[in-house]
Amino acid sequence: MPATQDRPTLAELRPGGELRGVFACTRKDRLTARTGSPYLALELRDRTGSVPARAFREADFLAAQFEQGDLVEVSGRAERFRDELVVDLRSVKRADPAGVDPADFLPVAYRDLDELDGFLEHLDREVYDRRLRGLLDSFLGDPGFRAELRRAPCTRNGHHAYLGGLLEHTVAVATLAQETCILHPRLDSDLLICAALVHDIGKTREFTLGAEISLSDEGALLGHLALGQQMLLERGAGVPSERLLALVHCLLGHHGPENLPGRRFRSPEALALARLNALDAQVKGALEHGLPG
Repeated sequence: MPATQDRPTLAELRPGGELRGVFACTRKDRLTARTGSPYLALELRDRTGSVPARAFREADFLAAQFEQGDLVEVSGRAERFRDELVVDLRSVKRADPAGVDPADFLPVAYRDLDELDGFLEHLDREVYDRRLRGLLDSFLGDPGFRAELRRAPCTRNGHHAYLGGLLEHTVAVATLAQETCILHPRLDSDLLICAALVHDIGKTREFTLGAEISLSDEGALLGHLALGQQMLLERGAGVPSERLLALVHCLLGHHGPENLPGRRFRSPEALALARLNALDAQVKGALEHGLPG
């Protein structure tokens, strides 16, 4: 049963409605009923929301068919229980992830991605240093990279934690960089805008997308700073070494000087990028999750 089949979304589910299809399993617990019999308590999710589900028959057999974080193929019926919609499952098993679109199960950016792509290309044209512009164009002219940038989240559960979040954050930080260079014309605008556009490129390889946003092997072992540095060095052969080092320094320091040798910034552009990155991340985080306590 393909995940992309036409079916009601979880937001459309009503008491008495049948539920059949492929969903993300974001919680799985084996519990014991008052009768002493085991049952499975699950949470199912699609792009519109989530719903609790229960399997009372053959709980141990069903539990062996899948794990939390899998895509699962289910059938059942929605019921009202203690003023909550709950799905009584008849069957549940791991689904074949082949051909699955993560956008069916993961949240997606509210902003129009085509519009964000247009802003990205405008900001790319604001870099006039031909070597840095050539480096940017090697990324933005790569259809595979552009598809990953457009699809990737920015974090797993923090700011911009949805498909398209990386593109949205990148455009925001680069826009702030452009405005900052107008306010402070002594800044090297080519370096700062270029650094803003590439500061999180490692995140295109940091995550895997499925039932949940998970870390890839590269992401778990290296993290997006090391991956981003590697990607810049792989494509930066045409950039003078001094210029490329300044760009890498900005990338490695965009979370703060703690990640830099000597724990200090070596350029005002690196400092500016770190502050602008934090501004967008923290404001977006407050809007999505509330102000920190």
